[in-house]
Amino acid sequence: MRKQLNKTLATAIFAALSTTAIAASSAPSFDVNELDAKIAPCADFNGFVNAKWVAANPIPSDRTRWGAFDQLREHSLQTQRAIVEAAALGANKAEAGSIQQKIGWFYRSGMAEGAIEKAGLAPVKPEIAKIDALKTPADIAAYINDSSSRGQNGLFAIFTSPDFKNSKIQIAYVAQGGIGLPTSEYYTKPDYAELRAAYQAHVARVLELAGDKPDAAKKAAEQVLAFETRLAKASLAPVELRKPENQYHFVTLAEADKASPNFSWTKFFVAQHADIQGGFSLSQPGFFAEVDKMIADVPAEEWRTYLRFHAIDSASPYLSKPFAEAHFAFYNKTLNGQKEQEPRWKRVLSTINDAMGMALGQLYVEKTFPPESKKRALELVNNVSAALKTRIENLDWMSEATKQKALEKWSTFLPKIGYPDKWREWSGLEVKADDYYANVLAASKFNYDYEIAKAGKPTDRLEWGMTPQTVNAYYNPTDNTINFPAAILQPPFFDANADDAINYGGIGAVIGHEATHGYDDEGSQFDAQGNNANWWTKEDREKFDARTAKLVAQFDGYEPLPGKHVNGQLTLGENIADLGGINVAYDALQMALKQSPAEAAKKIDGYTPQQRFFLNFARIWRGSILPKRQEVLLNADPHAPAKYRAIGAPSNMPAFAQAFSCKAGDAMVRGADTQVKIW
Repeated sequence: MRKQLNKTLATAIFAALSTTAIAASSAPSFDVNELDAKIAPCADFNGFVNAKWVAANPIPSDRTRWGAFDQLREHSLQTQRAIVEAAALGANKAEAGSIQQKIGWFYRSGMAEGAIEKAGLAPVKPEIAKIDALKTPADIAAYINDSSSRGQNGLFAIFTSPDFKNSKIQIAYVAQGGIGLPTSEYYTKPDYAELRAAYQAHVARVLELAGDKPDAAKKAAEQVLAFETRLAKASLAPVELRKPENQYHFVTLAEADKASPNFSWTKFFVAQHADIQGGFSLSQPGFFAEVDKMIADVPAEEWRTYLRFHAIDSASPYLSKPFAEAHFAFYNKTLNGQKEQEPRWKRVLSTINDAMGMALGQLYVEKTFPPESKKRALELVNNVSAALKTRIENLDWMSEATKQKALEKWSTFLPKIGYPDKWREWSGLEVKADDYYANVLAASKFNYDYEIAKAGKPTDRLEWGMTPQTVNAYYNPTDNTINFPAAILQPPFFDANADDAINYGGIGAVIGHEATHGYDDEGSQFDAQGNNANWWTKEDREKFDARTAKLVAQFDGYEPLPGKHVNGQLTLGENIADLGGINVAYDALQMALKQSPAEAAKKIDGYTPQQRFFLNFARIWRGSILPKRQEVLLNADPHAPAKYRAIGAPSNMPAFAQAFSCKAGDAMVRGADTQVKIW
């Protein structure tokens, strides 16, 4: 409940996973012994590339999935652990106020289990006392103002981002929140009745741990579920939240106050010390209208119950074992199927990444990412970008007028590689060596103050929204940047010792993916300056929508769990980017091979460069996932399951069929009526 929403438009290609550079080895850049000869590549390319590996690598008991990214994360965690443990050992002698000292003390406080067990619920009691004192609607509104100013408001999210209509300026956005289950449908659909009951039991369990009698806790849990159900019914579903018109609703303070007679947004922003100038985005008006009604008509007792539960529940991972284990039992085990809790050091390291991730990234880069890696990556970005330009110029379905706008947008892409040119300052954050929860609270307020202070200021396109140690990449349409953290620039994505086919099938497809996000169903609604503006002719937009509808239908047809299909509309942006990214990267490879005829004619381990390109693309999606976790992601995640990403885009490419001599009728060859061609 305490975490703020990420920038709603920062679209990422992969589930966020941290990693570090792996030591060089003599292993081949692609091990063909992992291929499953019993599976025909034209029948099931994912199985051909990944089935043997998946069978030999079961999901560990402390995880909900296991694959290429998870392996990299494990390497990362070991390196990050070495960094933070060294910082903890040397913290007392480190330079006062340095990030080494802060990270060292933070980690030391989190590993001090004896002190944490002794404290029990005590760290949260001051917050509970504030909540217990709420008597009137005015008290409740004042508490929301105060808790938000400390970065503690779980009722709704607040962050800053470029103004959709004037991207040069940052404004404040408030967005729906407040529910403990993954999406609104968990509160209403009969399919999730058992999970609702389990959640209600979890609420009661947490309140019992906090001292409530069983009967009182049971009644309170019923109130919390009813309260959240009302919020859920007023909330937009994830597929609706992908639409820019549901992410931005600009209002003046006067307009906002008029729409919310029981909650003064003027007072709220005064409490946040935020410069909102002409106004802010009340991003989902229907949700906030319901919250305003609830402030007036929900009894204060029920508000106190809801707020008290979430204050304790959000703190539970940082408290003594009974609370931490209760939190794990529901959110990890019941909801997602995880069998065992991660060891403590991993959980504390995760907290540090949340609290001081960019500071840890500064130490990470010093240890793992030499400047020459940044140079090599930029070369690949430029090559793939050039291929995208050519592809746009040669589109046969787009008019010249729209092409010129698309190319204008292409010309303003800003690639950012590895890590920020300027590191963030941490001097205002006070960290203690012996008080874990106090450090969590301090970091929460510090990061919130840093975020809200951007309101009213010019947009900084050089600022990063991801840490360097994150294996991820993202595109942000409101500043038109494509971003590649240091940790993704390693095998299997990028290998300085590998042939071009491997690199273009890996990091090349990633680069192409992020650039294509500028032209997906969301990104295509933003112009070269990052403003939400139409740059399409009516006819071209209709052609685009017709093509993307075929991609929606393709992914709607995938069924990862019995009776549970992929939501092609929810995953559309990522699927467009996958398809565009792999096509652009393949073009870039062909251009590179023309410059090197010897490499173009060379087979490695019996496979052509074209085949190795697709082999590596599929390899990055290898892995397996627990059914419960898969179901949560089907409802909430804009990314399709990995195994369908391995086959979805290639099955639309004649180049794939040619590379593996596939024929019409093969599963990996889509017919003319269903084949999708967009960018």
